[in-house]
Amino acid sequence: MRFFESSDCSFRTVCARFAAAVLLISSSASAVVPASADEQDVPWTHAISMHGSPALEPGESFPYANPSAPKGGTITLGVQGTFDSLNSFVVQGGWTSARGMRERQFGNNILESLLVRSYAEPFSLYGLLAQKVRMPDSREWIEFELNPEAKFSDGSPVTVEDIIFSLEIIRDKGRPPYRNWYASIVEKQITAPNRLKLVFENGDNRELPLLIALAPIFSKKHTDADNFDKSSLNPPVGTGPYTFKTIEPGRLVVYEKNPDYWAKDLPVKAGIDNFDEIRIEYFRDETTLQEAFKKGLVSALQFRDPARWKTGFDFPAAQNGDVIKQAIPRGVPAAMQGIAFNTRREQFSDRGVRKALRMLFDFEWVNRNLFYGLYTRTAGYWDNSELSSIGRAASEREKELLAPFPEAVDPEVMAGTWRPADADGSGRDRKVLRAALDEFAKAGYSLKDRKLVNETTGNQLSFEILAKNEDEEKLALAYVRTLELLGVEVSVRSVDPSQFEDRRTKRDFDMVFNTWYASLSPGAEQYGRWSSKAADTEGSFNFVGANEPAIDALIDEIVAARSRVDFVDAVRAFDRVLISGAFAVPLYHVSDDWVAHWKQVVPPQHHSLYGHEFDTWWSASAN
Repeated sequence: MRFFESSDCSFRTVCARFAAAVLLISSSASAVVPASADEQDVPWTHAISMHGSPALEPGESFPYANPSAPKGGTITLGVQGTFDSLNSFVVQGGWTSARGMRERQFGNNILESLLVRSYAEPFSLYGLLAQKVRMPDSREWIEFELNPEAKFSDGSPVTVEDIIFSLEIIRDKGRPPYRNWYASIVEKQITAPNRLKLVFENGDNRELPLLIALAPIFSKKHTDADNFDKSSLNPPVGTGPYTFKTIEPGRLVVYEKNPDYWAKDLPVKAGIDNFDEIRIEYFRDETTLQEAFKKGLVSALQFRDPARWKTGFDFPAAQNGDVIKQAIPRGVPAAMQGIAFNTRREQFSDRGVRKALRMLFDFEWVNRNLFYGLYTRTAGYWDNSELSSIGRAASEREKELLAPFPEAVDPEVMAGTWRPADADGSGRDRKVLRAALDEFAKAGYSLKDRKLVNETTGNQLSFEILAKNEDEEKLALAYVRTLELLGVEVSVRSVDPSQFEDRRTKRDFDMVFNTWYASLSPGAEQYGRWSSKAADTEGSFNFVGANEPAIDALIDEIVAARSRVDFVDAVRAFDRVLISGAFAVPLYHVSDDWVAHWKQVVPPQHHSLYGHEFDTWWSASAN
């Protein structure tokens, strides 16, 4: 062991070094443990991948970043909403934390992890705070070797103790799904002063080691452990390329480049973190945000509303070329945008009711009248990818996986013939209305005096749709017009984004707009979105209250898959169960990121599979 390498070291010095090492060990970590003979055969590497091998060799940079990008200048980004916290990893404040501290589109500006993800691949991780990593094929453990240059923004070194502290503080006080992941570590072994081995109960969740490698790392010295689970505006001390310059709660956060950033010369950082300053300004509504962009107060903006994308560029700067529109292709599955049912509510506990309501969204009318025909109808949760079940009959392996749950998947979904109801665009397609009324009848509802009532209770089917902006409200009202034709009583309530998130988190809604983002490598995050355990867990992403044995079993299959073929079959079977469960009214999607920017900021020539990444852009005025 390294503590005994020096031949002229005195006994007192040896004891002092050993004592210092022991102090690094938390209450749940073992003493310094050398690797066994079998473990020594597991090679160290610069990167790991969920399936297959990482695409990049040591020293290569990410293909969606420009290593020659100049450094300097400022970018101002705008978001709708507010913020009252600087900790997105706890329940309190988790949904209303300042943007940009750690997220794909804005960058990992404050907090970093042991490994960093390449967004040019389905799920591959490369060295960052850890310069080397290794794990066996069984994935029962993972071991990291820290980069000796890794430092927090105050200049203090990152230690094994900081890693252990970070994993344990979120395990104990974080929100799901993070605390669930980190609670799966059964042993922490310090195998050398700069090495940490994390042991799991088993290797069933093959994604778990990768998720642990992406854990945010906090400074133990600067983190208030006692109050970590409370909403706070105390700036966290991280290892990222920026520090906080300005914090104006609810209005503005400014990140300032750390000139002593420890990782600026690493290959995984080539062409990334190019601005000296990142400003993120908050706007109460989408219209105000759009106007700020037109005035040049916001440098770049992603557009999600086709109407604004189609007609919102008639201002002088766009017409003379100072503002540029760019449709950036995405190589990942389409996000599932939908109006989610809270199945905890009595009126939505019957799957047949949800199916009938799902049929009554007239996509053709909405697309033509509100969105200039620019949208494609969404059907499942992994559209536009090999993971989608849409248009594909279930494979033999899928049938095996679904056999224990014969009621979980509808026959047409199993056959790959199911599609969302195809209305004629009139807003009152009689064919669809009759079919929906038949579904309501199967669920015990009938039309009486132009009201859809439950034949047992005599109560009219009624509920509220919760919206957070004018675009969602407009869409909800279009949906309501069709629902009212069948005697369904619906109200639409629009609230500010902070109240929206609060009500959504507390499950205080009937129906609510939600987006389920998709990747080419879905895994353990699906527990937080769909599992029975997450259904009633405060702060989880299981907004709909899904509580189905088939869902739980298929998530287990997804995370345990050892081959890409088995993985794809498991995801497709899972897609079929979610579709058959009718947990949401599916809406629409586009295959591109719609982004517009002023000429003062420049995007790279190549983009990631996920679309734009603002941390790869640079200033046109930088040297």
